[in-house]
This record gives sequence, C-alpha cells and structure tokens, in this order.
Amino acid sequence: MSSPLSEAESRLVARISGSRDAMLARLLGWAEINSGSRNLAGLAAMAESLRDAARDLGGTATLVEPTPATAIDAGGRKIALHHGHNLHIVRRPEAPVKVLLTGHMDTVFAPDHPFQACRWLDEDTINGPGTADMKGGIAVMFAALEAFEASPFAPHLGWEIVINSDEEVSSPGSAALLDAAARRCHLGMTYEPALPDGTLAGARKGSGNFSAAVTGRAAHAGREPEKGRNAIVAAADLALRLKALTASDLSVNPAKLDGGGPNNIVPDQAVLRWNMRPSTPAAEARASAAVAALIADVEATHDVEIHLHGSFARPPKPLDANQQRLFDLVRACGGDLGLDIGWRDTGGVCDGNNLAATGLAVVDTLGVRGGAIHSSDEFLCVDSLEERAKLSALLLARIATGGWTR
Repeated sequence: MSSPLSEAESRLVARISGSRDAMLARLLGWAEINSGSRNLAGLAAMAESLRDAARDLGGTATLVEPTPATAIDAGGRKIALHHGHNLHIVRRPEAPVKVLLTGHMDTVFAPDHPFQACRWLDEDTINGPGTADMKGGIAVMFAALEAFEASPFAPHLGWEIVINSDEEVSSPGSAALLDAAARRCHLGMTYEPALPDGTLAGARKGSGNFSAAVTGRAAHAGREPEKGRNAIVAAADLALRLKALTASDLSVNPAKLDGGGPNNIVPDQAVLRWNMRPSTPAAEARASAAVAALIADVEATHDVEIHLHGSFARPPKPLDANQQRLFDLVRACGGDLGLDIGWRDTGGVCDGNNLAATGLAVVDTLGVRGGAIHSSDEFLCVDSLEERAKLSALLLARIATGGWTR
C-alpha cells in the first residue's frame, strides 16, 4: 500500500523520528526555570534560553518590551503592572504566504509555589510545571520548524514566532504585538496543549476580567451609622446583580471582594473582582451594556461612587467557516500520519481568541498531549512530542505547497 505522504514529506517527517529525548531534555531544562507571570527575573532567564534555542531556526529575533498595563489594588488604587519581554522572530517576511506561530513562556506557578520540580509518573508520563502548558508545546514548535527549515519546502513559506510572557494573565503587555503579527500573516498555529487523547479545542468562549472600586463614606457604626455609605454592601449588591446576568451564552463569576476594617466603622472602600465569559460577540456586547447599567443603578441605590477597571481581553472564538477550513487541513495531515484529529468546544481562553478576532484562521492546541494544567498534577504525555512535531511539520509543508490559499 502506498504512503499518503510524498517522498519529500516522508523525508521531512523522518527528520523528527528519534528526536524524543532531545526534545524532552530541552523542555525539562525550561521547566526548571520558574517563569510565573509575575516572576520578571525568571521570565528574563526563560526568554534568553528560548532565544538561544531558536538560533538554528534563522530569522531575525528580538526581545520586545511589553506594553504598559495597570490594575486596581485592594485599596482601589490604580497601580502599574509589570510584565516580561516577549520573543519575536521573523523569517522570510517577503514570502507570499506567512504563518504565525505563537506560544507563551509564562506559567501560573509563582517562585514560592510548592510545585517546582518534574518527576516521572510512569514510562510515558511526566508531572511538572509548564510541561504541558506550554513549554512542551514550544519544544514541539521548535522541532517542527527545525525539520521544516532543513526541507525543500522552506523557501516557499514565511513565518513569524511570538512567544509572550503574560498569556496566563490575559496578555496585556503583548496584545498589540500579537495583533500586529496576526495582521501580517495568513494563518496561525498556537501551541497550547491538546487533551490527553489528542482532542483539540474548537470554538472558545471569550473572557473579561473586571474590578470595581467602590467609594462610600465612613461613619461610626454605633453613634451615626446613617451618615455612612457602606462600600462593602454596595459591592455585594453589585456582585449579586452581576451573577444574575448568567445565561446560556454568558457565565459570570464574582471572584473576590476586598475592603472593610474595624467592626465599628462603616466601610468606605471596597473592590469587587469578577470574570465574564461570553460565547458570542452579541453576548459580549450585551454583558458590557448590562455592567454599565448595573453600576449606575448600584451607585444611585447606595449613594456611592464606582470606578470600573478591566475589559473583555479575550474575544469569543466561534468555529466559523474560516476556522473550519484550517481544522480540516490539520485533520487531513493528522489522518495521513495515522492520527485521528477531533475537536470540541471549550470555555477556556488563550491567545488564539485574540488572533481569531483579527480574522486569522488559527488552530490553538497544536502542542503536546497532556492534562491537569494549572495544578500541581499537570502532566505531559511524552510520546506526543514527536507525534505533534510531525503533525506541525507536515502542516507547514502542505501550506508551503499550496494547501492554504488566501
């Protein structure tokens, strides 16, 4: 029976065979670097390690300063948020078709988190911080590109890489870089982990994180409470009203309430934080309007002032015809490699949401198979390293030979 791969494609895939141990060693070295989103020193070390590892890919590599960002602290004050540099690599920008490959170097594990080391769970499973999400994915990306650049397909395709330092905190310092790269390219490949069985994420909900700083009026709780304006009560009222917005196409999670002090003082400051996840652009627009109306009503009801901070940083990512076309190409490549590629909708978000919002077709779970991400049980299926690198390499080859037309 003849192979579904051409001779050149077979040689390309063969270059990746036997690379498991080298890929594993690379990602385990990265996993030893704590690169939590707020660990600027760790992120700097990770960025330099990634830049060194990418030298063989060619292209022009730069470390890009993050865009300034702010947040609201527990006292309701606006403060600066600091993020790490972002790695940007460009290769053959003059090519007629260009691919954007993205990943993130940050993890959710701070330097003082107890989960800092890797260990084998069995002969094919490693537990470790960032092994699946997504240092394993970056190892897959680099291995696929190394094989592709050594193939006859390479001259026909341009690519850009963006590996950002703040994806786990909604990419405030890298959103502009991602947006600009997406508008220069014709399709996207993002290396978030697939599920353990290889299933990819299809449609994704959007996500917005918000803070409301409530200012009331302090007063003695016993002598003249009527002169006070209780900021905590107002914030709690807002939390209940926000939760009531939950619908089939919108989830709302009031997550934290800061404020208050001694029991004998009417609290004059509170900060409410919440997350909203719309399934569609219409649900996002409805939620934005509802939040504004609720804040105005709570201000009037409780005679307080409320300052809103935050936005929908991740737009919804529907599986439209443009996205479906790229999924079909990935599925065809997987089928020719003996992989059954499927996908399902998810409430999780990633940079793929932002890329798709520019009109870019993007598959955003081309990384390793793994699971239990964002927990101390995070694991990587080691046999997926070669498997997923071959999938990406073949996908790049077919795009280079006309498998994707603008």
